[in-house]
Parts: sequence; C-alpha cells; structure tokens
Amino acid sequence: MAPSASAAEPAAESAAESAAPAARPVLWYPEPAAEWLAALPLGNGRLGAMVHGGTGTEELQLNEDTLWAGSPHDFVNPRAAGSLAEARRLVLAGEWDAAQRLVDADLMGVPVRQPPYQTVGSLLLDFPADGPGEVSGYRRELDLDSGVHTVSHLRDGVRHHRETFASAPDQVIVVRLTADAPGAVSCTARLAGPLAEEVSASGPDSVSMTGRGGDWEGVPGGIRFHAVVQAVTEGGSAVSSPDGLLRITGADAATLLIAVRTDHRAWNLAPGGDTLGACLGDLLGAAGVPYPELRDRHVRDHRDLFRRAALELPLTPASALPTDRRVAAFGDGGADPALVALYFAYGRYLLMACSRPGTQPANLQGLWNDLTDPPWGCKYTININTEMNYWPAAPANLLDCWEPLFTLLEELSEAGARTAREMYGAQGWVAHHNVDAWRGTAPVDGAFWGMWPTGGAWLSLAVWEHYRFTGDLAALRRRFPVLAGAARFFLDSLVTDPGTGELVTCPSLSPENAHHEGPGGSLCAGPTMDNQILRDLFDAVAGSCELLGTEPELAQRVRAARARLAPMRIGAQGQLQEWREDWDSGAPEPHHRHVSHLYGLHPGAQITRAVPELMEAARVTLEQRGDAGTGWSLAWKINFWARLAAGDRSFKLLADQLTPRHTAPNLFDLHPPFQIDGNFGAVAGIAEWLVQSHAGELELLPALPGALPAGRVRGLLARDGFEVALEWADGRLTGARLLSRLGRPARVRYTGAAGLAVVRDGGAVETARPEPGLTVFPTEPGGVYLLTVAR
Repeated sequence: MAPSASAAEPAAESAAESAAPAARPVLWYPEPAAEWLAALPLGNGRLGAMVHGGTGTEELQLNEDTLWAGSPHDFVNPRAAGSLAEARRLVLAGEWDAAQRLVDADLMGVPVRQPPYQTVGSLLLDFPADGPGEVSGYRRELDLDSGVHTVSHLRDGVRHHRETFASAPDQVIVVRLTADAPGAVSCTARLAGPLAEEVSASGPDSVSMTGRGGDWEGVPGGIRFHAVVQAVTEGGSAVSSPDGLLRITGADAATLLIAVRTDHRAWNLAPGGDTLGACLGDLLGAAGVPYPELRDRHVRDHRDLFRRAALELPLTPASALPTDRRVAAFGDGGADPALVALYFAYGRYLLMACSRPGTQPANLQGLWNDLTDPPWGCKYTININTEMNYWPAAPANLLDCWEPLFTLLEELSEAGARTAREMYGAQGWVAHHNVDAWRGTAPVDGAFWGMWPTGGAWLSLAVWEHYRFTGDLAALRRRFPVLAGAARFFLDSLVTDPGTGELVTCPSLSPENAHHEGPGGSLCAGPTMDNQILRDLFDAVAGSCELLGTEPELAQRVRAARARLAPMRIGAQGQLQEWREDWDSGAPEPHHRHVSHLYGLHPGAQITRAVPELMEAARVTLEQRGDAGTGWSLAWKINFWARLAAGDRSFKLLADQLTPRHTAPNLFDLHPPFQIDGNFGAVAGIAEWLVQSHAGELELLPALPGALPAGRVRGLLARDGFEVALEWADGRLTGARLLSRLGRPARVRYTGAAGLAVVRDGGAVETARPEPGLTVFPTEPGGVYLLTVAR
C-alpha cells in the first residue's frame, strides 16, 4: 500500500476535500438481477429506483418517500387516560397478564397498526428481440463514487450501454441509452404499479401513471401521485400512445427523464396539490439540459458528500470477483479486506441516497420498497432501528444527511404533545416504539411490543449528539425545545415505585423481550434501558440549559429526577441486569436479538473504562446473549464489542453479517427480510474500530481487528469538532492527522505507545502526557495537526 499523503504531509485543507478513491468502489455483476434483492439502489433522498439491469426487459422499481397509505389521523385510544392508573397498579403489583389485557384493550392506538410506506410501481423498458438475440459481454455495476448505475452488453454485434442515476439537483431519475451503431436504440417504455389508477399519454413524447395510496384499517388513503416519463432522443423518434406506451425507434441515443410527485403537504395537513404540474415542472427543467451537463451536475453533487470520507484496505484476488461471490467467499473465511471497505462505502452511499435535507428520514428500508404492505410497514421503528440508521451520520462525515431526522423530531414533538396530554395527562411529548408518515405517536402493534414510552426520548438525543460533534450552538438552541419537551414528559409521567422509592417508567418494557413466560411477560416498570436513556436525556437537557443560559429551573428538576432513577445493577451471573430485578437467568429468550440494556455501552457512554465492573458485566451479557442474531442485531454487536476494545470479536460479528444469510446479493442487510439498519450499524461499527470519542477522549485504533493489519482512512469525524485521517501498518499506527474545527483541546489516546508527537506547520506542538497512552495538546480553529508515535 502506497504511503498516504493525508497521514504523512501537512495540509491546510480539510481531510474531506474531494479526492478520487484509490480503488473504484463498485458493486458489479455478470448477469441481470434475478430478484429484487439483486437489483441495485439509486436515490436522491426523495426518489428511489431499484435497477434490475435486464436485456430483454429492464425494470426500474420506483419509490417516492411521501407515498404512504392512510392520511392524517389521531391514533390515541380515547380510553387510554382512564385506564392508565389501573395499568400502572397492575404492573407494579406484578400482575402482568392482567396488565397486558388492559393495555391491549384500552391503551393501544386506534387502529393498532400504523399505515405502511408503499411503492409507486415500475418503469419497464422492453427491447426488441429482432435477430438471434444472443447476449454476451454483459456487465452491470453501481459506481458508488459517482452514483451512476451502468449496464453494458453485446447483442447482434452491437454494444448497448445504459446509464442511470437519481439526480438531487434536478429531482429526476435519468436513464441514458446509447449504442455503438447509429440508429440502434429502440425500446418501448411503460409504467405499471399496484396502486395505479390510470396510465396514459401525457404529451407527444411522454407517458404518465396516476394512483393513490391505500386505505388502512379504517384510515382512508389520501395521498395521490403522478409518475411521468419523458423521452429526449438524438435521431430516430419518440412517440407516446393513449394506452400509455412510449415507443423509441431508431435513435442514436435517448435520455429518459422520470419524475414522480405526490400531493403530500405535511404530516398534519390533508393532502392536496397539482401532482401532474409538479412532475411537468421537474421535467421542464431537466429536459432543456444536455445529458452531459445533467450527469455532471449529479456527479458533482454526489461527490461533494461521498468524497468527504474514505476507507482503504488492501486488495486481494478476491477483490476482482463479482460482488455477490465476494460475500459468499467472505462468509467462508475468504481473505478479502477490501470488501469491508466496500461495505463501509456502500453504507455511506445508502444514507446519502435515502436521506437528504428536505426529505423524509430513512425508514426501515431506507427509501426502497416494492410492496404495498411491506414487512413491519417499512416505517420508523424507534426502539433501535431508526436510531441505528443515523449512527454513521456524524462519524462517517454525512452531517447533511442527518437533517431529516431533526425535522422528524420537530414534528414528533408536536404530534407527541397531543399523545402526552390525552393519554398520560402530561406536559412535553412522547413517542412509543413506532411512528409513521402521519407521525402517529401512540403505542401500536400490541402491548408486548408497543407499550414502551421511551422511543421519542432516545431519538431526541440526536440533538445533543449533533452538538457534541459540531459545537453548533445555534442548532442546539433551535432544537432545544425537542429535548426539553422529551424531558418534561418524563418529569410528569414517572411514578414512584412504592417498594423502592425509585422513579420508574410504568407501564414499560425492555424492547420486545419478555422477563417471564405468559402474554404479559414483557411489561414491567423502570427497565434498565429506560433508566440509561433518561440519564442521558436529563444530562443533555441540563447541559443544554447551561450552554444556552436558559431555564435553570428545568435543569434543577431534571437533575433531581435523575438522582432518583434506579442504577445499573449486576446480577447473580455477573451480567448487567436487563431489568431492575434479577430476572435475566429465567427469561424465556436468553439469546434475544435485542440487547437493550447495553444501550449504556453503545450508543451511550455510561459504561466505559472508567467503570470496569460495568464493562465486565457488559462483556458477560454479550457472552450470554451469543453472537447469533438478525442482521441489525449483529451490527449492534459489532459496535458493542468495539466499545469493549475487542476488535477481533467485533470483526467476527461483521463476518457473520457478511454472509448470504444476512447480506443480499446487492449488499442490502437482511434481518431477514431486508432491513437497512444493519447496513448503517455496520458502518458505525467499522468507524468505531478506528476512532472513538464518546468518553471525552479521541482514541485512535481502539479496536483494530487483526484481520485488518494495514489500511488508511480519512474524513472520520469525532466529538469536539475533530476530523481524523490515519494510517496503520502491521497493526500499529503509522501516522494521523487531526483537523480541529472548533479549536478545543485535544485529548488523544493511542494505547500502542506511551505517547504521540504532534507537529503543526512544521513545528513541534507542546504536549502533556497525564498517563501512558494519553497525549493532550491545545488546538486552534482550522488547525491541522500531524501525529506520529513518539520515539
């Protein structure tokens, strides 16, 4: 591996400045996709396409992020407020089955299931089958660095080439068809979908499809949509027909522009608007732009985000295999470190593609869904999955992609205030374990899963994490009402356990896990995870009050409530207890996929080397839980073991995830079925191997796996405003570069040496070493600091 300039040479510019990756980060295949999970995803945050790469028929399955079933709706059960006190009494008395019957009858939302995210349908391109039709030299690929999907193949002596991308600047999906023979581009384009109501010509060279989101368990479908495809040809002709077929004949090249719009306005407003006019507006802007310029605008926009960070690991012969074969070989122990780098790049690509400022947040499948009733509704599951979606946003240098989550939080704080008031008689706001496009915040799906009031609190902690990474006081001030409202809800709704005097959430549960057999076995009061989240929430609110110089009384109240929460407890087996009581050994599912009580280890920072007894209890818990799990569960365990500085065990979890059971041919994470959270959780875990900053220090290579003895990374972000590039060989740090965005003191830990030497602008920087492995030095805003192992 060649020396890294980013780690060895000073530079005034940010480590995130555009630089082409050393090896093209590409997913590629020698045949078309035979299933949806082999198709390749494109997205501009709002519009998504799954490109199959067919030669006889090409399919682009389409999504628009506001196409959901249902319409604005209040999910709060009108009986909830009157039954809450009795539900609490039953839980505190240990009458869990009776509590569940009551919660299911009176506290669950109406309807009990929230409406799902739905597919637009597909654009189908049918190619003529004149002549023998033999196809050879086929290749399809997704170039992550450009965000362009290509298909190339030879047929009847003619080389055909297609490029497809989802443009954020122009808000259209673009398909470019060319051939190496004049007049050889011909196809018929048509739109189809399960929600379609009409397919027709919308102009002489365009066709359209209209439809409506579905009704849902008594909630009428309100979202209407239009999809329009327009052809721009070079030579030949493009003609639409009343039945919705668009025929391209004898062209030298053709560009298809795809626009999709819904009449969604806001979570709390009835849909309405001119969807056709909105589509035509998108097309009018794009159709007048030459294809090279359309492509260039897209690529520039894409690379502005993608090239902010990169991980490079050595290539091996396995690196040349098609992507799905690399996954199969990796699971069998094949040496392919570069697949880890590709998976890291792909996760960053996916977050860019499904979450941009102004769009909906990444849902359970990001943006991509081919069904009208997908698994778990393809919603926002906020007892781990939505949070995991955004774990890479800061460390992987995609802060812009975090923005939709903050918009979601603002909307939930408004919708959840109604739920807090009507269901709990409380101030502030609450959201339970699932929310949807209509920002339903009542408990749903059933008491066993849904009676968890802490989802909104966990999600709201993104506000504080954003400040910790960026130091952006203006953003913290703007979003402080979200944090404060989440805390006010618990100040009003926590109850005193008469047996212990502790403040507890009640009724609650440890997400989706039971402590006893029986239908009510999940319900409890004050589970460990709730207390951990509330400690973090109360600390964040108190810290924000101090920073912003506001609401000292609120700060005093949250500190007082925090002091009355139950502490983390170590059980008889040496494990961290999942509940206040030591029920773990008798729980029906000892290897449950959720490991919620280790929130304090990751993503929280309550379990660190400063409390070794809790670190050991967390390790015992993970050993008891075992390594097996769903895709997203494996991803969480990657992070857990990284926080325990167990790089090899963490890598083993990634190897378990990168198998055909848990990774689709297109590298989508599989629960199974597909859930995108595992992709994002793995990216965060890989970043944790290289840089950690949760415990008040910036630690380099804290959990480097032995399987990755050499490599380099640039553009990782750390808390306190640092950007990090580093390089390692033979398992040891060879150089690092810190860009200090905020000018805060740097506390850098590297356990592989007694200390680090620091240089800025060619001159040595004075450092302190308060303990072996820890180097402390001052920084200035915009300063670049080069670090090497001290001799």
